[in-house]
Amino acid sequence: MPEYVYRAVDSNGILVRSRVVEKSKQNLIKRLKSNGMTPIDIVQTRVSSNKKKVKKNNLSNIEELMKVANTTGVTKSRQARKVTAKEKLNMTLSIQEKVSYRDLSIFTQSFYLLKKAGFNNIHALTTLIQSTENSTLRGALEDIMSGVEGGDYMYTTMEYYSDIFPYIYINLIKVGELSGSLEESLRQAVDYLESTSALNKKIKQILIPNIAQFVFLFVILMIGSIYIIPIIQNTFEAMGSTERLPAMTMAFSAFLTQLQIYWYIPLTIIAAFIGVVAIYIRTPKGKYNWDYFKYTMPIFGSLIFAIDFSRLSKAMVLNLKNGMRIQESLEVSKNVVKNYVMLSIIEASINNIITGDSWVKPFEDSGLPSPMVTEMLKIGMQTDLPTMMEKLVEYMDMDIDVILTRIVKILPQILYVIIGVLLIFITIVVLVPCIVVYMGAWMFSAAGV
Repeated sequence: MPEYVYRAVDSNGILVRSRVVEKSKQNLIKRLKSNGMTPIDIVQTRVSSNKKKVKKNNLSNIEELMKVANTTGVTKSRQARKVTAKEKLNMTLSIQEKVSYRDLSIFTQSFYLLKKAGFNNIHALTTLIQSTENSTLRGALEDIMSGVEGGDYMYTTMEYYSDIFPYIYINLIKVGELSGSLEESLRQAVDYLESTSALNKKIKQILIPNIAQFVFLFVILMIGSIYIIPIIQNTFEAMGSTERLPAMTMAFSAFLTQLQIYWYIPLTIIAAFIGVVAIYIRTPKGKYNWDYFKYTMPIFGSLIFAIDFSRLSKAMVLNLKNGMRIQESLEVSKNVVKNYVMLSIIEASINNIITGDSWVKPFEDSGLPSPMVTEMLKIGMQTDLPTMMEKLVEYMDMDIDVILTRIVKILPQILYVIIGVLLIFITIVVLVPCIVVYMGAWMFSAAGV
């Protein structure tokens, strides 16, 4: 069975840390709570004995998966598996191996292929556990399989592993299991992981070089202002020159000098501001306002809303095609988003359905979706809503691509402006004094000429 290292607080407020063997993470949490202890964190350090390890790590090819699956006996007893050196080190240090987006994406693709080939959940999970080399992910999958064998849904166990499976991912699986369309949900989960990874990659390609350039220039500005400028001014004074450095240079140098002396004042102000904002965001009103800002913020706001609305639409398509009514579809589909603004709009839509009003109206009144989106929803209500929702999903995917293309064009321009302003400031504050020294005019005043 898996081995866990946990930290918990007992009824007396004493911190307890221990290593135990338990069937699953859920069972350990229940066991601790039954003993009057509140879990703080639980880390799996050893995986239960498994079947013979397959050399291939994460399999995404259906033929390779079938080779493993053909040798998988779900009802056979598990043979001892040799623990790798990496697992031994993690077990000794109580370190949890990180699950990357790539690990999760490959697992989801493989699971989708096996479900498409007609495998049941237990058989598919058993096959994938063999081919998963990441100990953390493998341990989570074993817990999930234990839950499925006990009659639970997969998503109920995934919720215990929110550090591995993203919120949206868990709720996509939940929608699929509750609507009977797990295969389609897995396909959407693959798309979600791939699109998120591609988006992160694009943004990193833009941000990292420009941020590195900005940091480099900022370091030059700081070094020049803190060390070089005082040396130049002291040289002038030591040589008896009446030359003075530019007023802006001296003012900025004096400001940095004071900042070095009273550094704790701005640091306290910044920390207090961050603390107040963090506390405010944790309140319901603060969370709502923060989520509304995320939908309306410059550059990224429209993208964040489009992605959330696209996820909601895809989940609704699944539910509607499986015979759910609009109200039930909204109730189940709202779990794929966690933005308070979107959730409040969905709740208003559900209330409108109960009172006999249009469920599209709250979306239209919010002003967040484009007129095209609300018109497509209205037309769908008058014709065939599932078919129109499918077209809406296609439109949203195209809209997201357009927004991404626009961001990719705009973001470098903004960064170039910031870097340009910094370069001008460096020229005035640092380079001009250096040029003055190089030209040597100060020597004439020092010689009394």
